[in-house]
Parts: sequence; C-alpha cells; structure tokens
Amino acid sequence: MLKIQAQSKIPTDYGIFTVYAFSENEEDWTPHLVWVAENTDVTTTVNVRFHSECITGEVFHSKKCECGQQLDAAMKYMSENGGVIIYLRQEGRNIGIINKLRAYELQEKGWDTVEANLKLGLPADARNFDIAVEILDVLKIKEVNLLTNNPDKVRSIENSGIILNSRIPLEIESNEMNESYLVKKKNYFGHLLEKI
Repeated sequence: MLKIQAQSKIPTDYGIFTVYAFSENEEDWTPHLVWVAENTDVTTTVNVRFHSECITGEVFHSKKCECGQQLDAAMKYMSENGGVIIYLRQEGRNIGIINKLRAYELQEKGWDTVEANLKLGLPADARNFDIAVEILDVLKIKEVNLLTNNPDKVRSIENSGIILNSRIPLEIESNEMNESYLVKKKNYFGHLLEKI
C-alpha cells in the first residue's frame, strides 16, 4: 500500500509546490512524487496531471519526445490555477532507461517507437495509472480535471470512484525530430492530438 514517506516545500521557476514522496517502503529510493501547487484546495475539483518519468526529455531536453515541455507546461498551469502533478517513476513507458535507449537505437535503424519496443520483446506501453488513482485516494481527492491527451489516463479515472469533471488538453507543438513519434501516439495509442 502506498503511503507518504516524506514531504517538503520546494520553490521552483513556476512557484512553490509541496512535494510528497509516495512508496510502499521508506527505503525505496525511486518513490513516486506528488507536486501540489501552493493554491490548491483538494476539497473541490482539482486539476491533476499524471506524468511518467522521462529523464531524456525532462533533464537533458531530448527532442525525440515532448515530455519535458509537457511537464513544464503542467507545472506552470498548476502554479497559476492550482493543482497536482503525480510524477510516476515509469521511465520509457515503464520499460526503464536501459531498454528505452535500446529502443532508441532500433529507431535509428528505421523502427518506430512501438515496433522497437515489440522487437525487444517488451509491451508497446507498460505503464500503470492505477497507481496514480491510489495516490488520489490517499490525498482524498474526489473530483478532477485531468490534464492529458492520453485516453488510457482518462479511462483510469472513469473506472475509479473519482469523478472526472473535464479533460484539459496538454498539447505541445511538434518538431522535426518528434513529429513521427507524435503521429504514432495519435494513430496507434489514440492520443487526442489536434495539431498532428
């Protein structure tokens, strides 16, 4: 069972957030992180973003995806409007950084993002958003506006006891390096992308 192991206020470029580390074990060095904007009232409808870890995009500004830009946009939105970012430690659609780099190597040889995962014997997407729903339950959040383009995240809320008030798109302009990746997200995974 997930529980809060630690918490602290952290000032950021976008404002002050209270950050909670969630895990089953206090010795877990890679807990899920929950970033709660300063002006958030969890007793009302809460703006929520489920965001899976992407070290290449968020830390090193890779142009192969839009993950870093989505995280920045979500932090800005939450700081201005109140809300919660649930940062899930599910690197590379939950295949881990080593397999993600192996998949990137295959993509350099012409395979697309899905084909590369499957060629490695891995799922196209191994993420689990039930974890995020469990975190919402711990935080006693009952109703949300979900910042996402991903129908799987929408379904995770619809299949829970939490009320989905609305979906807020979080679409980032493509670049020449990630356009085919975004097209695959739209056509294979059904992501709700209007700009592609």
